[in-house]
Amino acid sequence: MIICPNCSHQNPDGAVQCESCYTPLPATLACPSCGAMIQADAHFCGQCGFNLKSAAPLPATEVMTSGPITAEGEADLGMGTLDPLITPDPLEIPPLPDLAELSGASAASVAAAPVSPGSQEATFATLPEILAPAPPHPIPAAPIAGQHTQLQQQSARLLHLQTNTTLELPQGLTIIHLGKPNDRIPPDIDVSGFPNSDIVSRVHADIRVEGDDYYLEDVGSANGTYVNNLPLSPGNRHRLRPGDRIALGKGDLVTFLFQLA
Repeated sequence: MIICPNCSHQNPDGAVQCESCYTPLPATLACPSCGAMIQADAHFCGQCGFNLKSAAPLPATEVMTSGPITAEGEADLGMGTLDPLITPDPLEIPPLPDLAELSGASAASVAAAPVSPGSQEATFATLPEILAPAPPHPIPAAPIAGQHTQLQQQSARLLHLQTNTTLELPQGLTIIHLGKPNDRIPPDIDVSGFPNSDIVSRVHADIRVEGDDYYLEDVGSANGTYVNNLPLSPGNRHRLRPGDRIALGKGDLVTFLFQLA
């Protein structure tokens, strides 16, 4: 029996794939000691324990041929007498022309001669093209004075909903402070001129810029910061996305929409 290595199904001797899961079965051979069928890659016979790796290999003459041995010790394979190999004629290639002569010759003087059928002479019609120097790479033009390459930069802004006023976030800052004038941390976005700004703390919230991402965090305001009508806990930050609604203080009285341009 041949046991399937995939599903352990017992298959009859000589089977090439499992009858249950159709997995290819390992090859089998007969134990040289007891004749039991075992896997070809086994080290020991499962019936008599014979060490299969210590078994001597078969003589080369028994493996390679079963025909009679000639007097010279070679096996007669019944193929008859082979004709001796025919040595081909050597290929004659003319010597290459002198490079010094080619450098002073014109392209017309070294044109290829026609090759007749059956001729083995080699011609080099493209030697002038091969030996010609490669064209130089074009040199980029120098920039015109006063002309600068402008990279498109992403800018962010806050739209105050109560007054429809747009506030551009300052560029070049990694931390943008939102609040009202004070002696400790002056605001980068001053909301003191908007209605109901009395509910906004002097140091209310920060917008942190990290690459192209903007993060809003409350820095301990008295009336809190809200994003999309949800309170933002102090110490936590929210990644701003276009259209996010930011309220400084309770009651949605000082409200901004975050926008990217």
